[in-house]
Amino acid sequence: MTDSDIARPVRSLAAVTARLLVRGSPFETATADINGVPTRIWANAPVHLRAILEGSRGRDGAAALVYGDERMSHADYFRTAAVFARRLVDDYGVAKGDRVAIAMRNHPEWVVAFFAAAGIGAIVVPLNSWWTGAELEFGLTDSGAKVLVADSERIERLAGVPERLGVAVVAVRAPGPLPAGARAWPDVLGEVPGDADLPPADLAPDDPATMFYTSGTTGVPKGALGSHRNMIANILAGSYARHRALMRLGLELPEVRALLDALPPSVVLCVLPLFHATGAQTVMLPTLAAGGTLVLMYRWDIEEALRAVERERVTAITAVPAMISQMLSSPRLAEHDLSSLLTLGSGGAPAPPALVGRARARLHELMLGQGYGMTECSATATINGGRDYLLRPDSAGLPVATVDVKVVDPAGAELPPGEVGEVWIRGPGVVLGYWGRPEATAETFTDGWLHTGDLGRLDDEGFVYIVDRAKDMIIRGGENVYCAEVEAAIHEHPAVGEVAVVGVPHEVWGEEVGAVVHPIPGHTLAEADLRGHLDGRLAPFKVPAHIRIVDRDLPRNAAGKLLKRRVKAEHGWDAGS
Repeated sequence: MTDSDIARPVRSLAAVTARLLVRGSPFETATADINGVPTRIWANAPVHLRAILEGSRGRDGAAALVYGDERMSHADYFRTAAVFARRLVDDYGVAKGDRVAIAMRNHPEWVVAFFAAAGIGAIVVPLNSWWTGAELEFGLTDSGAKVLVADSERIERLAGVPERLGVAVVAVRAPGPLPAGARAWPDVLGEVPGDADLPPADLAPDDPATMFYTSGTTGVPKGALGSHRNMIANILAGSYARHRALMRLGLELPEVRALLDALPPSVVLCVLPLFHATGAQTVMLPTLAAGGTLVLMYRWDIEEALRAVERERVTAITAVPAMISQMLSSPRLAEHDLSSLLTLGSGGAPAPPALVGRARARLHELMLGQGYGMTECSATATINGGRDYLLRPDSAGLPVATVDVKVVDPAGAELPPGEVGEVWIRGPGVVLGYWGRPEATAETFTDGWLHTGDLGRLDDEGFVYIVDRAKDMIIRGGENVYCAEVEAAIHEHPAVGEVAVVGVPHEVWGEEVGAVVHPIPGHTLAEADLRGHLDGRLAPFKVPAHIRIVDRDLPRNAAGKLLKRRVKAEHGWDAGS
């Protein structure tokens, strides 16, 4: 995306939408009844996750999965998943609706187990690989899992819990002795014949397929029960957004399709954990559905990521903003050939607008973007990409064609553009509810609308701006302070790598603004320098009264979200201090 593209007159959103959604287009929409709510859906989307797996059957040449020096073609991946699906049915008695839990790092077996279980109608339960033994036990107990597919580290953490719960264990990459009743993956799998096929299954789009647990940053994790349709909604969402961004520059649909078809096969570096909605639903699913290559990383490592881009000729990365910031700050960035990289997207956490400028300054011209969503709407609701992102780096973007977004007041009444309220989302990605929690489901979902708990606003063109989590907003002397706004202003300082803005209890004002800042490695930052930077950028009551500059990474969960409660506790700013 060049400076001339930014200056080019842009085609209106109405004109682009009309061209994209015309009958016969890949992005044609239809209406389906989902739990009694008429909902716009993608007319040409696959009907279920099994269909995505079956699409890999004939792709013998292309690599589906890459892990270090291991490579698995699409055809081999299909055959392996088909055999494991049969083992789940024949050896473990897994039937439609049974829960199959996965607890491991980003190994190829994670992907195989996911599609094998979903392909027979089981409900896949990805468990957080960062969880402690007690937390993993909670996930197994809460979901009622029948089978657990886990690597050696997770099995060690559980220390006999599966046996006590009666959960069968398939051990992945576990060279040592196994606990009683556990079987090693190769032994379970056995021979993978060339004509392997999936066992029969009767699946419908709105059948339950997954149970991704919420991050639990504000309470006990809840299992968001997703359908096949929920998962598949993401596959066309990303493609639709790419077409929309290019057509906004004046190209017609056939020109865009020819341009995208001429690009090299998609090779996507998966730096996010697959147990997180962004990793599985926005990275894994679209990549494999399109016949692309998914390059898996065991854990996030800046230098290994740069080497992988160069070695595998990676074309796309989607990462949380902190990862992108670390990559751009690497002193070895220029030593690697990153010319294959065509798109760089952020998701899973809000991206500071300053990230756009840093990416354009340190990388070649490529398409930048960010998305907004959450586990409860199957990862993606809005996307901001291409020229729109360069002009509006503070926006979460436009809703994809099948999604409605509105901003409401505390009573649920819709607010006009420009006014801040809670963001509600409706569309085919909104999950069926929370597993075993009817009260929480009723509080969060109303007539197909998801109450996100995020505060935001819409502009006159429908672009969404997220200003804060409702629970994170600081109220100082009756004035609302949105943490995201303060964080964005601090991020504009060239030495800032990470920042967390939180409320600090105060006897008079109720709360004051506090900021914990981690500079970019190799840079120094003084409190006075940062205050001078903020002077004039923020109203005085928004400027942090408390600033702590630290020499360590800020605490985050496995999905890259800042753990603000821990930040407050570490600095004595929690309510009990």
